[in-house]
Amino acid sequence: MMRAAFFDMDHTLLRIDTGTSWTKFLYARGELSPTMVAKVAYWSVLYKLAVLDMEALFTNLTRDLAGDPEVEMIASCEAWFRAHVASEITLAARVAIDRHRRAGDLIVLATGSTTYAAGPVARAVGIEHVLASELEVDAATGRFTGRPGELGFGQHKVRRAERWAARHDVDLEASYFYSDSYNDLPLLSRVGVAIVVNPDVRLRRHARRTGWEIRTWA
Repeated sequence: MMRAAFFDMDHTLLRIDTGTSWTKFLYARGELSPTMVAKVAYWSVLYKLAVLDMEALFTNLTRDLAGDPEVEMIASCEAWFRAHVASEITLAARVAIDRHRRAGDLIVLATGSTTYAAGPVARAVGIEHVLASELEVDAATGRFTGRPGELGFGQHKVRRAERWAARHDVDLEASYFYSDSYNDLPLLSRVGVAIVVNPDVRLRRHARRTGWEIRTWA
């Protein structure tokens, strides 16, 4: 069987939180109110504490996109990536990806962010496989329906990793996962080698108890 290396995106492959960065990008373009910016900051705190109901939040935010053209989202995310994200990919992440690739491992970007945010990041570092949260699109109109597709966080990330592994003949027990977040504990516990990168407080504490490797990627 094959072996894989899964990488989280925010504060792992990237130095930044993409949700906050995306919010600032939209606000600068006049597409978000100050009230929404404040809400995002509050949600970010709850997420770091691992007490945010991500599924409910993602569903509510997706509903607001109903009727918007998918092509506009793709174009906006590409512009945002070039201006604010491309320079935030860490050298340490590139080195780790290259090491796994040379070892013959399959490389996977596994993130709760949307496919539209994750796609440009994956392409920039040469990652072919992406497991990210999806938005349902009406095939006839090319517009968002307002409903989420498959999700990419928490237990959803584990189930998707398991299905992906089965399709690609990958042994998860021999595979790696790099993440900074306590919210990723389900997949960190599912793979054979959990590597904690720039961890939040709860994950650092858990990693010390379990003996997981802790790395700091500047």
